[in-house]
Amino acid sequence: MIVVTGATGNIGRPLTRALAEAGERVTAVSRRPGPVPAGVRRLTVDLADLADPADLADPAGPADPAGPAALADVLEPVLTEAKALFLLLSGDLHGPSGAPAELVRRAAAAGVRRIVLLSTQGVVTRPFGPTRIAMRSLEDLVRASVPEWAIVRPGGFASNTLWWAESIRTGRLVAAPFGDVATPVVDPADIAEVAAACLLEDRHLGGAYELTGPEVISPRGQTAALSAALGVPLRFHELSREEAAAAMARSMPVELADDTLDILGAPSAAELRIGPGIREVLGRDPRPFAAWAARHVDAFR
Repeated sequence: MIVVTGATGNIGRPLTRALAEAGERVTAVSRRPGPVPAGVRRLTVDLADLADPADLADPAGPADPAGPAALADVLEPVLTEAKALFLLLSGDLHGPSGAPAELVRRAAAAGVRRIVLLSTQGVVTRPFGPTRIAMRSLEDLVRASVPEWAIVRPGGFASNTLWWAESIRTGRLVAAPFGDVATPVVDPADIAEVAAACLLEDRHLGGAYELTGPEVISPRGQTAALSAALGVPLRFHELSREEAAAAMARSMPVELADDTLDILGAPSAAELRIGPGIREVLGRDPRPFAAWAARHVDAFR
């Protein structure tokens, strides 16, 4: 059985589907309830609560007992049954109260042999940022804790433009910082396919894969691609860094927002490079942003 954390998000959804279609038994773990493919067990817990085992989880799914139970009591049997874990640091796992290292230790103690960690390109390109130092430490722990591992290091996500969905729907407006600074954003579906390959195929073990899109594209360029997909004109308003930081801090830790804005505003040469990981693992080029926009156009209507 394979455990997928962040299973209802932009990476977890296609990853869970791919594993189920490959015939694997899957447990989909997420903080909030969400749809999962037929036959997939759903476990709704906040893994940040591993920092306090007295906190409660709310398991829900065809194989889960009814009612709340201590997180450790719910999680330990799942990990004992698992052969592999996909670890995605969503929500509070990024923050100071998060405990991703505790999850790695519990998984290893339960006998999980393989961990695929969703890391970040920044551990290489900006190794001294606070969130990058923490992620590098987690990478090292994964390598030391289980015999089989792979590290996935994406750059910026194409799906981050979903932050614009409401303003596009209501006012045909995109508001974003650094309008003309271009980076090679990656399609989360590509990340999911790489993660699935690392979970299912031994030949990718021991690798750290840098994932980007096939081209650099700015927020204005993304706006143009969304306009083309929608078939309507969109306006672009450039936010100051301070305005963007305040908006981002509502959905992520301040340190992560600052690190992200550093990259968006002044990407290094390494962060502008087209990463080789998707071609290395999947044998094809990454999907361009326009393809992501066409697939998700309904979110912006």
